Amino acid sequence: SEEGVVFQSHIDGSRHMISPEVSMQIQKSLGSDIVMAFDECPALPATKEELRTSMELTLRWAKRCREVELQEHQQLFGIIQGGLHQDLRAECMERLQEYDFSGYALGGLSVGEKNEEMQEFCQDFVPKMPVDKARYLMGVGKPLDILNGIKNGLDMFDCVLPTRNARNGQFLTTNGPLNIKKERFKADSGAPDPHCSCRVCSRYSRAYIRHLYSVGEYLAGQLISFHNLHFYLEMTTNARSAILEDKFDEFYDSFYKSYSSNLWV
Repeated sequence: SEEGVVFQSHIDGSRHMISPEVSMQIQKSLGSDIVMAFDECPALPATKEELRTSMELTLRWAKRCREVELQEHQQLFGIIQGGLHQDLRAECMERLQEYDFSGYALGGLSVGEKNEEMQEFCQDFVPKMPVDKARYLMGVGKPLDILNGIKNGLDMFDCVLPTRNARNGQFLTTNGPLNIKKERFKADSGAPDPHCSCRVCSRYSRAYIRHLYSVGEYLAGQLISFHNLHFYLEMTTNARSAILEDKFDEFYDSFYKSYSSNLWV
């Protein structure tokens, strides 16, 4: 509704109204460095009329969020909605700039559209975003999607993929995803990723971690999560260095070739 969104507690089933103002107060109390404006994220596919209605609600909520005083160190980001329609997104972005947010996020992507559609949209739209503000792509986090985002001019990303996939037994490696549940790794003494220097790959074998996973030991998910987060940190650190050295295209091509080899399939 115009007032906000009703959420149901997963603990006791109680219902709670979260308004833009309540959302701001929660993030303020948490001391978040980056505070996200309250928005509506419509699932795709959706009609253009539905997307416009959602966008208008997001803009009204953004104004209410901007009126809440935050802590001095906190930065408020606005969220651009509008589906895959360039004109709706451009209008939303232009109207959000009236509130002079510290950064602008692309929301409502990777919510049902094809990956190719998302990439094509970002390639066309991101260059139109303010160059003096942070550019944030929300909820998108596959390794190649992040590098494509960087290539298109995006600065920030978030995703649960490194830990969610870890809980399901998937390592993200230099040569593509590795599913540790496979029988072929039962007696494999090799490191999960031979090219990785993290403490998991330095100390434990694929066979050992497969054993942990097969008996339901939580340590398996923890070790894979540690590696996957290290993998992302290394990838983005190397991407940053390549940009500073004006060699990003070379880095991208090398990473893409290696990761797409899918050695472990």
